[in-house]
Amino acid sequence: MGVMVTSEAIALAESRGLDLVEVAPSARPPVCRIMDYGRFRYEASRKDRTARKLQKSKTTNELREVRFKTRIGIHDRSAKTRLVKRLLGQGAKVKVSVMFRGREITHPEVGMSVLKAVADELTEDALVEKAPSFEGRFLTMILMPAKNNPDKATESEPSLAAS
Repeated sequence: MGVMVTSEAIALAESRGLDLVEVAPSARPPVCRIMDYGRFRYEASRKDRTARKLQKSKTTNELREVRFKTRIGIHDRSAKTRLVKRLLGQGAKVKVSVMFRGREITHPEVGMSVLKAVADELTEDALVEKAPSFEGRFLTMILMPAKNNPDKATESEPSLAAS
């Protein structure tokens, strides 16, 4: 419309049954709009809520954990490996852990062989982000989905035998 005196703008807004809302107070002269302020606040909160919801659904960089034991059977290991594959397919990074109980900790090569078998089954689906290492009584490695990083798929994976 143009430059208007504040009292005239308030009177015009009241005659229309709306509110006079200052949208740019730092501008010279300050910029105001005639609008339904309650509706404006409602639509802004709805927009923020949908933006948060979309942002949360897009962030699939969560870290999921699948635990194995050293004396796991072949079929149980393959079932858990299928679970790891499904989680990787959903876009999550997966922390694969082998738990050592009691004196099993004296034979880390057993846990290393379990992790190597899992990594071998998932060569086309996963990349080893973090090579196997001990975290207390757990031997862990982190796998990430291979399809998310096509440029890293050409690089060689960290060797499991070297750790």
